[in-house]
Amino acid sequence: MASLEKPPVVTSTIKWRFPEMHPEGRKYVLIALTVTLLCTWMISNVLFWPLLAVTAWVVAFFRDPVRVTPQGDGLIIAPADGLITMIQRMPVPLELAGENGLGAAPLVRVSIFMSVFDVHINRTPIAGTIRQVVYISGKFVNADLDKASEENERQHIVVEGKDGRRVGFTQIAGLVARRILGFVKPGDTVATGQRVGLIRFGSRVDVFLPDDFKCQVCLGQRAVAGETILGRVGGVVPSGISQ
Repeated sequence: MASLEKPPVVTSTIKWRFPEMHPEGRKYVLIALTVTLLCTWMISNVLFWPLLAVTAWVVAFFRDPVRVTPQGDGLIIAPADGLITMIQRMPVPLELAGENGLGAAPLVRVSIFMSVFDVHINRTPIAGTIRQVVYISGKFVNADLDKASEENERQHIVVEGKDGRRVGFTQIAGLVARRILGFVKPGDTVATGQRVGLIRFGSRVDVFLPDDFKCQVCLGQRAVAGETILGRVGGVVPSGISQ
């Protein structure tokens, strides 16, 4: 009779730790610490703890957590953390509708609003090649307003997958956000969930879904960059979504 072997015991060595900070945040933490020390020394000791709390918030703002990205074909992954505030068929911005863009037909736009407490590292929704990066300077109205997509500072990015499908998304600066930083350029090859940019201090990201994708999120849902599935080929539309 064959002996029955016990399955190996797997012990976990994973422990929680605070996410690493993106290098872009180091100078802002240094500025916040300097202001804290100077104000405490020159004005009042009472300011130390409130200003130290602001410094801690700056550290948290630039956190860059590890994300586990779903694998498989026919998926579009959220490029940003935040609240799903709009799911609506809209005309494609002119900057995304060119020869290397998405075409002129309206597409379903999913808007993700990032508060000042969300992670602000943006990630590519699909794997492929960066076909287009268009930066436009502009205003800084509340990113939660629809007019922000036409008036605010923004950056449009188009990624073409290996199957030829193109997905476009737009980083939009907000009322507090004053700078969009890009990590990629046309011709770069990216993996799904790879970091492609950063928006400082509150903003929004719009994603345009190709027509053969079904939206997989609902209004009011929170998205996690690099993990939440926004669209799926042949997927079932969740309840509460109209397209």
